[in-house]
Amino acid sequence: MNKDLHIKKILIAPLDWGLGHATRCIVLIQFLQQLGCAVTVAASGKIKKLLENEFPCITFLHLPGYEISYSKNKRYLAFKILLQIPKILKTIRFEHNWLQKVQDKYGFDAVISDNRYGFYTTITTSVFITHQLCIQTNIAWLDSILQRYNYRFINRFTECWIPDLNEKLNIAGALSHPQGLPAIPSKYIGPLSRLKKIDAATISYKWIVIISGPEPQRSIFENKIFELAAGIPDKFIIIRGLPGENEKKFISPNCTVFNHLNTKEMQDAIAHSEFVISRCGYTTVMEVLSLQKKAVFIPTPGQTEQEYLAQHLSAQNWCYTFNQEDDFERQLKKAVSFNYTLPEIDTGQYKEVLSDFIKKL
Repeated sequence: MNKDLHIKKILIAPLDWGLGHATRCIVLIQFLQQLGCAVTVAASGKIKKLLENEFPCITFLHLPGYEISYSKNKRYLAFKILLQIPKILKTIRFEHNWLQKVQDKYGFDAVISDNRYGFYTTITTSVFITHQLCIQTNIAWLDSILQRYNYRFINRFTECWIPDLNEKLNIAGALSHPQGLPAIPSKYIGPLSRLKKIDAATISYKWIVIISGPEPQRSIFENKIFELAAGIPDKFIIIRGLPGENEKKFISPNCTVFNHLNTKEMQDAIAHSEFVISRCGYTTVMEVLSLQKKAVFIPTPGQTEQEYLAQHLSAQNWCYTFNQEDDFERQLKKAVSFNYTLPEIDTGQYKEVLSDFIKKL
């Protein structure tokens, strides 16, 4: 504990669209604890189970998630999301009202929202974390409209923290580097990764596959991976991204399958694998790049953010990418011979931002 700091009470709430928002909060929670802060997490479902596994001794408050579902066909994804807008707006109003009551009861010194738009309050300092300042839809006029609405929500917070490099070569490209930043103080805090690089690790697996994301696309991706792994002799380790799930899956003798791994276990599994296969979720991207691992990113069909990220990173030779509709076995052969340029990324920039933030509370 830093004796120069008073104990501050911090409430953190990650979005529940996939596990990435929760896993990237792990390093923030750990460092806040090092600074002597008392951290409380607002979450439910898989997000809560994942963070309880990492932090069994901290306090959790039950906060329902958005529970967004995707379509099986990428053509209908935008329409499926559009139909859920009333539910999204209702959840934003609910979490805002929920926070007001919780703040009155507990008196937090600050609240930190990872992409939960309603998780702000004028009663205390509130921070919004996002890498998506400029939402990409491939339709310019729609991008402009969405950015205005995006900023309208973000500007209700006290600060905005952007988990990316503020450099020419960066991770999120136009997503996190728009022409204009929000009106509130906005800070690039560098990539967030709970994983640390292990040098000279023995390679035990050809591929580690990290499965994640909303249904039904999560299961569609998983089934394609199982079919692939059962048909080729390469050694696989497959992480299903299902914390709290007890179901056992057996594919073939060349596969090791886990429902979930904690931070240390995931770090070791990636270190002992030659290639990473995963969705192009932003947190997974930050973690894989920070470990300087050769990565194959397969975007969730119709999810324009992931499709943009995959193309942006591929253009920098930071990854290999292909679509879910492609022939997996054929594409992985190409991935093996791809000319990767693995960047050296500083993942400690956030510490200075957090230290200054806590000192000013």
